[in-house]
Amino acid sequence: MSVDVKEEDRKISPVLSWESPVAAYVPNMPAVRDVRSSRASKLILSCLMMLWSVFLALNSLLRGGFRVDNARGPLHSSVNSTVCPQWDALYPIDNAQIDAELDNIFASTDFKLHAIDLLAGAVRIPTESHDNSGPVGEDPVWDIFADLHEYLERAFPLVYATLNVTKINTYGLVFHWQGSTEAKPILLTAHQDVVPVEPTTVSQWIHPPYSGHYDGTWIWGRGACDDKSEVIERLVTVDTLLRHGFSPARTVVLAFGFDEEATGLEGAGHIAKYLEETYGHDGFAMLVDEGAGLSVNFGNNIYFAMPAVSEKGYLDVQVEVTSPGGHSSIPPAHTGIGLLSLAVSAIEASPLTPELHRNGTIFSTIQCLADYSPLFPEDLRTLSHEAVNDDSALARLRDALSKSSPATKAILTTTQAVDLIEGGVKVNALPERASAVVNNRIAEHSSVAELQQHYADVLSPVAASHNLTLRVFGRVIKTGDSGEIAVSTAFGMALEPSPKTPLGYGPYSILGGTIKATMATSKLYSGASVILAPSLLIQNSDTVQYWSLTRNIFRFSLVTESDHYNDVHTVNEALRADALIEGIRFLTKLILNVDESALS
Repeated sequence: MSVDVKEEDRKISPVLSWESPVAAYVPNMPAVRDVRSSRASKLILSCLMMLWSVFLALNSLLRGGFRVDNARGPLHSSVNSTVCPQWDALYPIDNAQIDAELDNIFASTDFKLHAIDLLAGAVRIPTESHDNSGPVGEDPVWDIFADLHEYLERAFPLVYATLNVTKINTYGLVFHWQGSTEAKPILLTAHQDVVPVEPTTVSQWIHPPYSGHYDGTWIWGRGACDDKSEVIERLVTVDTLLRHGFSPARTVVLAFGFDEEATGLEGAGHIAKYLEETYGHDGFAMLVDEGAGLSVNFGNNIYFAMPAVSEKGYLDVQVEVTSPGGHSSIPPAHTGIGLLSLAVSAIEASPLTPELHRNGTIFSTIQCLADYSPLFPEDLRTLSHEAVNDDSALARLRDALSKSSPATKAILTTTQAVDLIEGGVKVNALPERASAVVNNRIAEHSSVAELQQHYADVLSPVAASHNLTLRVFGRVIKTGDSGEIAVSTAFGMALEPSPKTPLGYGPYSILGGTIKATMATSKLYSGASVILAPSLLIQNSDTVQYWSLTRNIFRFSLVTESDHYNDVHTVNEALRADALIEGIRFLTKLILNVDESALS
C-alpha cells in the first residue's frame, strides 16, 4: 500500500482504494501517527512513507512481520496481516498531559460514583418510545422527554452554558462544541428513548426497572445498557474535558434522538436534516454511534474489537389474498386463508441463497478471525486464506460458513421471517381477505429491488396454479379470475443496505488505535491482546438517518457481553459500573486523538 499524505488543506489522500478488504501491506504505528502528527514529525513520517513505498515494491521478497499466505495457525497479535490490517495503540501527543490527568481522575472512586449517580438519575425517567405513537406535539407519550431534558440541564450546567444546544422537533438534542479550526467536526450520537417495560414482567426484575439502583457492581434499570449509558458517557466526557480546560481545535457535535426504538423518524430523522443543513453533505469527518462491542471468547485472552461498518437493509412485506366470500357450508378447494397458506409455504420453501463477496464486510470479518483467532477451525482457516484469490475456495468457504450455524447463515443472506398473519371474521363465513407480514433483513450485497423481484418469482407459480391475479409492489405480473395476491410494503418503510465505511488508513485506523490505547491502559483488560476487525450490523440503528453526513460511520461501544447482566430489551437490564467508566475513557481519548488528526 502506498499512501500519499498531502499537507494542503490538512487532507489525506490514500492511493489505495478504501473499499478493498484485502488491502495489501500496511505499516503499524507510522500509519496512525501520520494522521495526527505534529509539524516536526510530519517531515520524518514523509520520509518513512517514501521508504515504505520502496518496501512495497519489493513485497514479494520482503515478508518479515506479515503473514506468509501458506502459514498455518493464528498470527500473534503483534504481527500484521495482509488481509486484516492492524494499528498499534494510539495515544494523544499534543494532548498527552490532559489525557494522563484525566485517566487519573477516571480511576478515582469519587468520579466513578458521580458518573454512576448521573446514569442512575437518567434511568429513573421512563422515556419509553412506542411503535404506535403519534407525532410529537399531538401524542402526549412524548412529554416525558421534557423531564429528561430538565434533568440533563441540571446535571450538566457547564455543558449547557458552554456549548450551543439546539432542540430539534422538540425533543431531539444537538450539542455544538465549536473548534478553533475549520476541520470537519466529529459526530457522536446516541438515543434517549428506551423500549417499554412489559407490565407483567415487573415482578421478575431483581431491582425495579426504573430504579437506577447501584448494588456495588451493577447499575440496574431499563436504559442502563441501551442507550442512556451512551448519552451519559458522551455528556460526562465533554463536561470533564471542559472542567479541565480543554478547548478543541476540531468541532465536536453530540446528537441524541428520541425514537430509535421505534422508527427513528421523529428524532434522528429530523436531526439528520438539521445537521445536513448546518454542516453540509458529507460535513463530518466521522460518526460514532452505539453498536457492536468487544468479543472475548477467542482464546488466549484475545479481544476482538468489532465496530460495525455497515448495516443490513430492511423491508417488511405484506402478502394479502382477496377471494370471493360466501357461506362456509359450500367452500371452494382453497379458502382465502388456504390460498394465503400456499403463498406463505412457497415463500418459506424458497429462501434467498447465502453469498460471500470479497468486497463485503463479512469477508473482512472472516479474514480477521482466520488470521488471529486461536479457536478458528484450522480447515476453515486454510480455506479462508485460499479464498482471497481462489474463486472455488471462496464458494466452498461460503458453503461451509452457511452450514456452521443459523446465525452465520443469516449474516450471509437476506433473511425472511413470517411474523404476522390474520384473516377471517366469522367461523361460518368464507374469508374475503387474509394477509401475512414477512420481515426481511436485506443482505449487504443485495437490494430492495432484488428482493421485490424475488417475491414476484416465488409467487407467480402459486398465482398461475389457482387462477389468481398477482400484483407485486404495484406491478401486475399476471391476471386471473379467482381472486388476487397483492404484495406490498408493510408500514411504508423500505431501507437499502447501508453504504460501507472505508477500511484502512484514516478514521478506521484512529478508531482502532484509540480502542487499543484505552484497553492497554485499563486495569480491566490488563495483559489482553486486541484485534481490530470490522463487522456487519444485522439490526438497524439511528445511523440509517445519517448516511448523507459522512462516509465514516462506526457503530461501536466499548463493552463486552459480560458487562451486561442480562440481554437488552428484557428483564434485569443492568450495566457493569466499570464499563461506564471505560466508555468515558474511550470517548475522551477518541476526542483528543481526532482533535490532533489531519482528517478532512
